[in-house]
Amino acid sequence: MISSLRPFGAGFTRQPGYVLSLRLFSTNANQLEGYSLTHPECNVSPHIASRVGINLHQQPLHPLHTIKQKIAQFFKDFELHDGLSPVVSCEQNFDRLRIPPNHPSRSKSDTYYLNEHTVLRTHTSAHQVDLLKQSSNQFLVAGDVYRRDEIDRSHYPVFHQMEGVKIFDNLHGSHQKQIDFIAKDLQQRLEQLALHLFGPAEMRWVDEYFPFTHPSFELEILFQGEWMEVLGCGVIHPQIMENAGRSGEQGWAFGLGLERLAMILFDIPDIRLFWTDDARFHSQFTSGEIVKFQPYSKFPPVFKDVSFWLNDSFHVNELNEIVRDVTGDLVEQLQLIDHFTHPKTQRVSHCYRIVYRSMNRSLTNEEIDALQEEVRRRVEQTGLELR
Repeated sequence: MISSLRPFGAGFTRQPGYVLSLRLFSTNANQLEGYSLTHPECNVSPHIASRVGINLHQQPLHPLHTIKQKIAQFFKDFELHDGLSPVVSCEQNFDRLRIPPNHPSRSKSDTYYLNEHTVLRTHTSAHQVDLLKQSSNQFLVAGDVYRRDEIDRSHYPVFHQMEGVKIFDNLHGSHQKQIDFIAKDLQQRLEQLALHLFGPAEMRWVDEYFPFTHPSFELEILFQGEWMEVLGCGVIHPQIMENAGRSGEQGWAFGLGLERLAMILFDIPDIRLFWTDDARFHSQFTSGEIVKFQPYSKFPPVFKDVSFWLNDSFHVNELNEIVRDVTGDLVEQLQLIDHFTHPKTQRVSHCYRIVYRSMNRSLTNEEIDALQEEVRRRVEQTGLELR
């Protein structure tokens, strides 16, 4: 299911109990699982490729692993698949799930393509039809998913999802009564899951649209005085079952973002922290239980601006990718602060503020200046005219 949540790599130093997964891709910097990163249709940067195979959701005592385990314990009679490759076909990621050819999620500004037919999955639902074809009737899928997105404390181009599917048999009554029965079972189970994770809380259901379920819903809980979306779900669309070779069968599916839940339950303020190798972070979670994160430092931010004239091909996610590729995880936020239209030429320019802030140390002016100059150089290379 598509989550509303829209995060170093080798060399991690972990506290006892942490074991890094082996990477699944080639050590060649220009290859990822046999796919060339220099392919003309590839928009996967080395920075993003370096995240593939880290599998934070498999690292014992990591907050994402803890949330995954709590969900798996709740659905203890479901199969768990948490090691499936994130490299999937467009057919798996889009076509089989009724995502239209013109849907914005298919664009290269939103999705990471390895070539015209292969992507880094944008949701764990990419495996749903394959697992249904294997006659699986109750299963969970957890894994890393990839989307080009904005830069701030709650967004990262790599995050983790978990979804569940249940297929029913021996249903009776009219078609509508069967749909109502499945939807009621789904909502009851997910309300119990929310209770399992959050404790007593006020909940409500909101009608939603997803191309792969009908009817579709979102579950919201009242948390700290505000309604917050927890997950999306629905009755599996008949076309999905037909794509799996199981016409006439029915079931439900749900999906949620592990980072979203972990940030709330552990009170983690910045999504980049999930990727830190700082022992001051990881030592707080050695119990394997949900505990509130205690901030250990707050280093000062450094502000730098970059402005340029727009062209017809500009998309802000291209700038996001440049900044991430140059700076890694040293940027806390990228924000549009000025929009100017020249009164005579009608040319439009944007000014973006880049907020540099390390989670582990103070940054020097010299290193920030060097990074900012490289960002400007990369922007110019795209054909944009700097101001």
